[in-house]
Amino acid sequence: MPSTIEVLGDAIDVSAIDSVQAVVCDLNGILRGKRVPVNQIEKVLNGGIRMPLSIVGVDIWGEDIVGSSHVFANGDIDGICASTGRGALPVGWTLKPSAVVPLWLVKENGEPFLADPRQALASIVRQYHELGLRPVVASEMEFYLVDSEPDHAEPPISPYTGKRLDSDAILSIDELDDFGEFFSDVYAECKRQNVPADSAVAENGIGQFEINLIHSSDPLKAADDALFLKRIVKGVARKHGFAATFMAKPYGGRSGSGMHMHFSIIDADGNNVFDDGTAEGSDVMKHAVAGLLRGMEETTLLFAPHFNSYRRLRPDTHAPTKISWGYENRTAAIRIPGGKTSARRIEHRVAGADANPYLVMAAILGAALVGIRNKWIPPEPTSGRAYQGRGASIPVEWGSAVSAFENGSIVPEIFDSELRAMLIACKRQEIAGFAEQVTDFEFGAYLEIV
Repeated sequence: MPSTIEVLGDAIDVSAIDSVQAVVCDLNGILRGKRVPVNQIEKVLNGGIRMPLSIVGVDIWGEDIVGSSHVFANGDIDGICASTGRGALPVGWTLKPSAVVPLWLVKENGEPFLADPRQALASIVRQYHELGLRPVVASEMEFYLVDSEPDHAEPPISPYTGKRLDSDAILSIDELDDFGEFFSDVYAECKRQNVPADSAVAENGIGQFEINLIHSSDPLKAADDALFLKRIVKGVARKHGFAATFMAKPYGGRSGSGMHMHFSIIDADGNNVFDDGTAEGSDVMKHAVAGLLRGMEETTLLFAPHFNSYRRLRPDTHAPTKISWGYENRTAAIRIPGGKTSARRIEHRVAGADANPYLVMAAILGAALVGIRNKWIPPEPTSGRAYQGRGASIPVEWGSAVSAFENGSIVPEIFDSELRAMLIACKRQEIAGFAEQVTDFEFGAYLEIV
């Protein structure tokens, strides 16, 4: 075993690492894998770890899907866990120094397992490259800091004042200062893991913040960065004595947390194909917008994958409800930001922070590509309050989003049949799990009344 390993141009002292976590990302955006002794790190990096292909399709509780063809019908076969090229990422918030190695699944014959969400995104990126195009993407990640003690969401106590937060504080510098040590550690961990964290701001909700990621012409790395930013934020929060949540709506009456994705497309010469020198943007940009709009109903499940996700998609909450687009319009699902035409881009505002970054990015880039290939034309852009528009609505109920995903005509052009089948089965099992629960609120509403 070497004394150091090279990761993204930096040498990591293996003797300073206590353990290694070999992980793959499942369809829910949860890392699953194995803890491996550090003396086996070369084995992990060289594809020597195997895991069941079914691991990417387990439900949110980590349970196998009843009746899944990937479990008992075929003997729950293994896949090979290949390195993504990210190497071993040092983790500094654990009690003992550790490292995580991101992996993705390939079949025994070496073919990518396209139900792996990272492989699904890679498939879309390859299609862009075949056309001589390269997507440039960035994400904005919102989250809440909460008290780690209660079983329900409760604002944290400020480490600076010793008082519990009790008011919204959008763009508050004081609130950023209150949690300054937390943010300093987050940025330090991001630097260690080569996650390009940009600005942080206080958002609308109590204890709600946003961290932006710098744009990248490598969508796979950009999705990795979003996934690992979430892990870093949650890990550092625990280190500081509170918790972080990327739930779409941890408080029923306060702002939800989104994961807004920005993207443009450059050609082989580095030109932004969305830019035609005008404020309206190019025909290619409009074709992409049209693809996003036509595919939005059937891809909503990727943007709002959980029971809680649909609490966020409500009118007048800074989250979209209509399948709409507009210039500099934050009430629309698709926003075209202003600024220099050379930076013309699309902002997709539907996804919640609870979504899987790989699937969100694959759905967005995939639907845009379908629109570009077919040269679809979008409807007129929305001006003003998009919530009052006459157009179709984004699905506001989990089950209808699953059905739209299952029956859509654009989704099969984006995702492999195995991924679609595994995701549908996973979500239906989760829906059944939630349907069996009777909440305290429900019990209190009906006890001795009906």
